[in-house]
Amino acid sequence: MKLKKLAATLLAAAMVVSCAACGSGSGTEGSGSAGNEGGNKQSASTSVDLKSQKVSLDMWCIATESDSNRKSYENAIAEMKSEYPDITLNWEAFENQSYKTKIKAAMAADEVPDIFFTWSCAFLGDFVDSGKVYCLDDAYQDYKSELPEVMLANSTYNGKHYGVPLTMNIVGLFCNMDLLKEAGWNEVPTTYDDLIKCCDALKAKGIIPFGCAGGETWCVTEYLEPVIEKSIGADAMNDIFLGRASWDNADVAKAVDTFQSMVKAGYFDPNAVSLTNDEVKANFMQGKYAFYQNGTWNCADFANDANFFPKVKVTEFPVVDSSKGKLGQLIGGPSDTLAVAASSKNAAVAAKYTFELGKRICHYGYLDGCGLPAWNPYGDTSGINGLTQAVSEICSKANAYVLFGDTAMNADDANKYLDYVAQVYGGKVDGNAFISGLKKEIR
Repeated sequence: MKLKKLAATLLAAAMVVSCAACGSGSGTEGSGSAGNEGGNKQSASTSVDLKSQKVSLDMWCIATESDSNRKSYENAIAEMKSEYPDITLNWEAFENQSYKTKIKAAMAADEVPDIFFTWSCAFLGDFVDSGKVYCLDDAYQDYKSELPEVMLANSTYNGKHYGVPLTMNIVGLFCNMDLLKEAGWNEVPTTYDDLIKCCDALKAKGIIPFGCAGGETWCVTEYLEPVIEKSIGADAMNDIFLGRASWDNADVAKAVDTFQSMVKAGYFDPNAVSLTNDEVKANFMQGKYAFYQNGTWNCADFANDANFFPKVKVTEFPVVDSSKGKLGQLIGGPSDTLAVAASSKNAAVAAKYTFELGKRICHYGYLDGCGLPAWNPYGDTSGINGLTQAVSEICSKANAYVLFGDTAMNADDANKYLDYVAQVYGGKVDGNAFISGLKKEIR
């Protein structure tokens, strides 16, 4: 019961900051009715009885064999197959970065499966704008008691719902305590100055402080964005990401230089520049790095490794500038979402099916430690691993969330942003060049 209260009550209240910042105000004014036109013929999906349906549905997602969420998808789909044997689900999983390109191309070509994984906010909003997403308002009526409406805010545009949220995650700083102790640190550094001292002590012992997958730029943002947020504050960062303020901000330039100074100081594995996230995470679990900063969905994989789990702790990145940044300002929020294509020949059935599937993915994902639940928890949650419990505690004390930058921005802006992030990590641009370039190319 304690875990349910932490995850469902305190977390939901804390996330209002994030949801209000990104939901219907995500640059989709005028788009609310777009999804109801053309191919999106709204049906009274509350009357759909899945047990009486005999249809085949296609789904795309990013739950690949190596993804932390794979098991929760498999368990949820198996349960759906048992309960609704006459509905066939054909599903494919794609690697995170390549999927972003694939789903955008499929939208442009009108070749979207019935159900598709998406990130919320502007990423989904672009598809809603183009009338490619089925409105879920009718289907949601059956689930209001199980799925708090606040959790749908990031996939709500002009008052209409277009996505089924799954688990939510934040960026966590994972620490190998055995390596920290080897360098003389029995506790995780809680200030930025102490973090730098710890990194120097690790280097002196021949231990690489950080691993970051340069081969996947979104992984670099998992390091850069917390540095920016803890330097300029969550409100200022949200305003920039959502287009309410310019990138021409000297504090952002300073934060970028702070991150780059850590790279130049040799705190990051230089060989990881070309590695994938799976490779870097494996290196961390094998003891090559002391720190790994990434999404808290990784709690599942870490908890499932009996040898590694006792060594790892999770915390948030420390404050860089205390006059602006604060503890409790986090990167993340409810983003992982399932949506239904407006072009689906069985859209009403797919909508109902998506809610049922999403509830189960959330349930099994929470039990596995892949994130905190967007849906009200049910069943026995006493076995939730200690890392996920720690994340729940962090989130219960949160005062602000900034959604991942490449999700909060529209597709064109996100691509430009990621390009500059990659250049920062590669040492090709400094803080001033970063903000001046984005000011010119975005706003």
